[in-house]
Amino acid sequence: MFTLTRDDGYLLSTDPDRLDLDRVHHWLSTDAYWALGRSRETVARAFAGSIPYAVHRVPDGGQVAVARVVTDGATFAWLCDVYVAREERGRGLGTWLATAVRDHLASLGVHRILLATLDAHGVYATVGFTPVAPERWMELDRRPVTPLTGKEPIGSSALTVER
Repeated sequence: MFTLTRDDGYLLSTDPDRLDLDRVHHWLSTDAYWALGRSRETVARAFAGSIPYAVHRVPDGGQVAVARVVTDGATFAWLCDVYVAREERGRGLGTWLATAVRDHLASLGVHRILLATLDAHGVYATVGFTPVAPERWMELDRRPVTPLTGKEPIGSSALTVER
């Protein structure tokens, strides 16, 4: 387990037992553009297969932020589902969380971390992330819903195969 305490009373932990999965599901499924409508089962499975990073207020233990990392633990990691509660934003928690993740992964020997963001480039740039060359990276995105709305794309229909 990895833990880190900030001087102003926040604690970061990778202990999965400290993760408030109900709260995380609510945040992601209702307020995170990339995960709108995501089921609780999917959130649970995703976090079970990842390293969870949960940020809590020390006085009351309430969870105020989260991130998860999918990694092989040796060469590569994908930082995703980073979320800071709306009432806690503006306190530098996102930057602190991303920095802690970066440093923790470096201590494991992982030096390549990938992430995707629509609106937080500045936060990640301060931690050392840079834009990725589009001529090198490719993706296969087979999600059944659009990440911006959580709904099926307009005009989409089920795939049919004719013989």
